[in-house]
Amino acid sequence: MIKEETHVKKLLAILLALMLSLGAISALAEAVDPDTIEDTMTSADGTYELAFVTDVGQLKDKSFNQGTWNGVKAYAAANGLSYKYYQPANGDQATDDDRYDAMKAAVDGGAKIVICAGFMQEGALTRIASEFPETSFVFIDGYPVNDADGNLLTNVAPITFKEEQSGYFAGYAVVMDGFTKLGFVGGGGGTNPACCRYGYGFAQGAEAAAEALGVDVDLRYSWQYGASFSASAELQTMVSGWYETGTEIVFSCGGSMFQSVAAAASANDGYVVGVDVDQSSESDQVVTSAMKGLSAGTEWAITKFYEGTFADLGGVATSLGVDDDAVGLPTAEESWRFETYTTEQYEESLAAVKSGEITIDDSVLEGGAITDAGLEHVHIEYV
Repeated sequence: MIKEETHVKKLLAILLALMLSLGAISALAEAVDPDTIEDTMTSADGTYELAFVTDVGQLKDKSFNQGTWNGVKAYAAANGLSYKYYQPANGDQATDDDRYDAMKAAVDGGAKIVICAGFMQEGALTRIASEFPETSFVFIDGYPVNDADGNLLTNVAPITFKEEQSGYFAGYAVVMDGFTKLGFVGGGGGTNPACCRYGYGFAQGAEAAAEALGVDVDLRYSWQYGASFSASAELQTMVSGWYETGTEIVFSCGGSMFQSVAAAASANDGYVVGVDVDQSSESDQVVTSAMKGLSAGTEWAITKFYEGTFADLGGVATSLGVDDDAVGLPTAEESWRFETYTTEQYEESLAAVKSGEITIDDSVLEGGAITDAGLEHVHIEYV
């Protein structure tokens, strides 16, 4: 079910940045390979105008953090601006105080705009934004926040994505390509809204394809070992057991968790669905990736700041999806590894969601369980 070919490293974030309009930008200025931009630089005056505060996990996680960071670097490189990233202390055990300290270091370092990745930044971001109302903050995968008195913080621009749409396209595609034994492992322990939306969309896409083909699909669904979004021996062992007992393909939804899932797939001739960015260059076992335009969305928000229109985003819940060309599957030849499912079929599915012919629910239950009403052909086993 996978093409044998030489896979070169893609520059998905930048390709998306060129394609993504987001209503206000028809194309971003100039394509820059983020891998050619240094992660660290030294400014002439010791200050750094653009700052990025990472979520849990590694900066170069080939997923959420890296995709967002690429957007910061790309904008800075294209516009001759200084930039710096800040990682909260204590890694996956970071507290709100650790996150606040990282944000405070960014502000003290001269940042005019601070990009904060991940919904867990809320507590620290509320505090720092209240203290520094003249500094602008972008809250990726976040939502509007209020100060201690209940006042909306308009210097915080929350940007989310319709991950359920991207997950739907991935679930639909793999089942249409012949996979019927699926798995999903999610980060955040079932409390991360983005991962929850990805998972539920994946199940709905699998259901639609299974109904079209007249087949039944089994879906193992787990948040085990994903609380910190990190690779672990325990996660790899669990997923290896899935592959050994019939699972054919696993949607790895959670940053560095991908490393464990890909290793288990490689050892057991299994396959993987990547997340956030095109992860096909990371493993030959990746069939497709459920993507969102992290780099392009970040660049777009920074552009709004420098255009003087940040007020359009501040305090406003902005959710980007197919209508903004902000979610989807990679269609480059080296990334498209389906045997029977075609890009033409994918484009038809994409158009149906854009037109409203297909609607995708984004509901989840406590602990990450999905509302499985209507899933008649997908049989879920919570693990």
